Amino acid sequence: MKRFALALVIFIVTNVIPTMTNAQLVPVSDQTEFIDSLKQELNYGPFFGLYKDNYFTVGTAPFQKPTSMNSDVKFQISLAIRLTKATLPWNSFIFLTYTQKTFWNVFQNSMPMRDINFNPAIGWSKPFFNKDRYLGKLSLILEHESNGKDGDASRSWNRISIYGSTIIDEWLMVHAKYWIPIIDGMNNKDILDYYGIFQGGVVTTTHNKRFSFGLTWLKRKGWNLNFNTIWDVTWKVSEKTNLNLFAQYYNGYGENLLDYNQFHSRLRVGIIFKPEFFSEF
Repeated sequence: MKRFALALVIFIVTNVIPTMTNAQLVPVSDQTEFIDSLKQELNYGPFFGLYKDNYFTVGTAPFQKPTSMNSDVKFQISLAIRLTKATLPWNSFIFLTYTQKTFWNVFQNSMPMRDINFNPAIGWSKPFFNKDRYLGKLSLILEHESNGKDGDASRSWNRISIYGSTIIDEWLMVHAKYWIPIIDGMNNKDILDYYGIFQGGVVTTTHNKRFSFGLTWLKRKGWNLNFNTIWDVTWKVSEKTNLNLFAQYYNGYGENLLDYNQFHSRLRVGIIFKPEFFSEF
């Protein structure tokens, strides 16, 4: 527990406190205010902010005795920089993103970082509105992902992704992503067999936005019904803060690049900081 506490303090000092300082909380009371706030965010909002969820979690393999080998810390840092205002053709914009996902064997001697996955990207995004209703957005993204290792532990690949999301109501969002892979890593030629070729998911929230529940599934290559699944639940501690308590369950392959072809089942809990309005996946 001392090692976990130390890891949590390091994460908060280096990543969370700056995020909270720059957080912009926009109250949402009804659909009209929601749309007005969203348009304001897209057109005049900050050009630098959160992209995907930023979280810090600790956990182990469920239904097994926790050990230093099956327990770890997992955290993610994800930021976006918008390069243009929404004044490009079709009121679209271009953005850069950087996501870093880390698996930290904090319970082992010397507390080694098991694997760090680097995911920079550049993309084009177009939001859609119908009168006073936000329909969703469509993005075209060029992504690179690697773990920065050399030799037999090296993993890397690129992909051209098409991502879409739609908010059916204030309490329900549906998202999907399909990618065209460009695999250049010599040690992960078969990554699609494990990581998948497309993903989809749903996110639902309670009326007061205090609780949210999400399910994301990644379809592995082949015609079989083989999926990697991610379940999560978030509880917003207070309306006056962007701090949320978080639980995530991952079941399947491809959770990290180093062990992409090994099955993982992990239940982790921790804290999470989410972007305004909706998360990216």
